[in-house]
Amino acid sequence: MQQQHQRLGFIGAGNMASSLIAGLIADGVDPGLIDVSDVNQAALDRLRDRHHIHPHQDNLEVAAVADVLILAVKPQLLQTVIGEMAPLLRERRPLIISIAAGVTSNSLARWIGDHPSIIRTMPNTPAMVQCGATGLFAREGVTDHHRSTAESILRAVGLTVWVNQEAALDAVTALSGSGPAYFFLLMEAMEEAGVALGLDRETARLLAQQTALGAGRMAIESEDPPRELRRKVTSPGGTTEQAIASFEAGGFAPLVHQAMKAATIRSKELSQQLGG
Repeated sequence: MQQQHQRLGFIGAGNMASSLIAGLIADGVDPGLIDVSDVNQAALDRLRDRHHIHPHQDNLEVAAVADVLILAVKPQLLQTVIGEMAPLLRERRPLIISIAAGVTSNSLARWIGDHPSIIRTMPNTPAMVQCGATGLFAREGVTDHHRSTAESILRAVGLTVWVNQEAALDAVTALSGSGPAYFFLLMEAMEEAGVALGLDRETARLLAQQTALGAGRMAIESEDPPRELRRKVTSPGGTTEQAIASFEAGGFAPLVHQAMKAATIRSKELSQQLGG
């Protein structure tokens, strides 16, 4: 990570914050430069014992020292949390990175008051195994230095991509934010089908899991797009062709589009509800 001398403050010690902290330390960040606050003392104790960070139960103690403040609390709690810290944030003006789903940067800026350095992100749960995908949006006024800092922090748990319009984060939410559940659903269905076809459940599950992992690695490491990779494993007249034809006859692609559109609409609705 760049700028290892900067002090990083996490408001919230949940799974995503814990994943980021683990990734940052693995990247070489000094744990002595990481402060974390949470009302859950047990969660703080686990992070302190595992990573030797500085734990706090008072958010203001973290806001008072952080050069970069990562907001990792539940979205419905964020307005209250920000309200308590707002005067200090206006005074110190740290870079603020939000990983709270659904809360727009305009809402954050309004709750804080005059503060240009806000970056909103949409990570996903595979960040917990350093295989995440995160979309980032920077408000006008965010410097290149701050963008680089935010990217290096989120890159500690996987891939990062920038979007130019904040509304695009709703599509990111529908694709990669909710996306792991889509793959789990397919794996679940493949496991059940394998059992119905005569495999024992453990074998069916292992085959589905490893197949998903292998397909993902092939897609990432190949220069070919998924359409071409699919073509290469679909022999004319073979078993894969029959299966793909069944998927297509059932409207597989339109159904995926419909599902992601529904997720995007819901993401916009939640943003409106959480705007305060």
